Amino acid sequence: MSTTQLPGTLGELRRSAWTEERIGGRSVKQEVRDNLLRMLASGEALFPGVHGYEDSVVPQIVNALLARQNFILLGLRGQAKSRILRGLTALLDEYLPVIAGCEINDNPYRAICKACRERIAREGDSTPIHWMPRPGRYVEKLATPDVTIADMIGDVDPIRAARGGRDLSDELTMHYGLLPRANRGIFAINELPDLAGKIQVGLFNIMQEGDVQIKGYPLRLPLDVLLVFTANPEDYTARGKIITPLKDRIGSEIRTHYPGSVEEGLRITAQEAWTDRGGQLPLEVPGYLREVIEQIAFLARDDKRVDKRSGVSQRLPISVLENVASSAEQRAVRRQERPAVARVADVYSAMPSITGKIELEYEGELRGADTVARELIRAAIGRTFERHFSGVNLDKTVEWFQSGGEVKLPNTMPSRDELLVMKRVPGLLDRLDRLGVREGANAAVVVAAAEFVLEGLWAQRRVSRSEERGYHAEAPRPSEGREQEPYAGRGPRRQFN
Repeated sequence: MSTTQLPGTLGELRRSAWTEERIGGRSVKQEVRDNLLRMLASGEALFPGVHGYEDSVVPQIVNALLARQNFILLGLRGQAKSRILRGLTALLDEYLPVIAGCEINDNPYRAICKACRERIAREGDSTPIHWMPRPGRYVEKLATPDVTIADMIGDVDPIRAARGGRDLSDELTMHYGLLPRANRGIFAINELPDLAGKIQVGLFNIMQEGDVQIKGYPLRLPLDVLLVFTANPEDYTARGKIITPLKDRIGSEIRTHYPGSVEEGLRITAQEAWTDRGGQLPLEVPGYLREVIEQIAFLARDDKRVDKRSGVSQRLPISVLENVASSAEQRAVRRQERPAVARVADVYSAMPSITGKIELEYEGELRGADTVARELIRAAIGRTFERHFSGVNLDKTVEWFQSGGEVKLPNTMPSRDELLVMKRVPGLLDRLDRLGVREGANAAVVVAAAEFVLEGLWAQRRVSRSEERGYHAEAPRPSEGREQEPYAGRGPRRQFN
């Protein structure tokens, strides 16, 4: 609906379908409830773009909203908490009538600020009406220790008082904070524990009695706001806490979580990562490589060397996938090849996207972030390789290496020449159909899949790998009594700079 078709003055509003009975006494929580019930009845999707919460988080949010409660989303970083809160705007009406120019979005039928009451008394039915769209009714604040009561609630503005010749106690001298400006909408506070305790106390009135007081003056604003919050459990001890009386006033505490399966993670990463880059160079990141990237995050979340209190954000696989795509682009441009096809070596080149997103425990610190990241990549390759090649006989390939065969691919070698080298290895190219590679596929696609097979055999310790010799066979020394690590914790044999 266009706003030009909607009433433009208070008189027109009174004569329209937007009667006082329709909007005058309906709170924003009731508005959200009504629209939510309608969407549930029609089967509309709630929170599109948020995956993995359909049977856990979303039903709990629905329960809280149907109960007209304020709520908090409690979860580790990278669990779509902010996205969910911003998605609440879809539950608001498309447009809402407010008195034009009002700082707190006053209801034309029930004005609460003095300026609007005086304006209506002066202009009557000619009072202009503004139609506020959904996004304008959402106010978000990132909590930081330096936030003040004036920022959140408001304060006396002495300059406004001087210009108007008013007493400082006059309501018209007030400068409204973020909370009053969110009137008749949704007010979200991210990272609530970071908010100083005395500021959290300032939220008591609005959450229980529905009003706020400014600067100790006998002024009460009966605001109409849906309050929602986010918090990270780590913050309770690391930086601050939610004071007990405030927790008691929050209707529901809803726990978020990471994707429950690799498939869910793949959907999220594919949706968020920038891999469709347009341009004249086609780009392909094979599905098995996307699985490897997602497995890295899942393995890191279970790794005892990674701090579980901090968590491993879903931003990790998203960033890794984007850097893998960039590495493939870079190689293709340097070699003047089309298309750009990502391969295992590109995952290693994306290690900065891993090391910067994991917090290590003491044992991990001793090993070093780079070493932990390489071992996570190797384990992810091994797990993905096992899924695709379980039951496939690759003995001919392994025996060729054991008989002295070696495969080393220089950085500058074109994919078609790499393919000639790969063809010399018995059985290496025979079952690439397990990775979705069709007969007659582009050389870069075939080489990427063959390299994944070699890397999978290395992850299973059936072949060895080193920068000097590439892939080869090297018998483990039993006297060491530990797993062989022929690569000595270094990067892949090829790095693309």
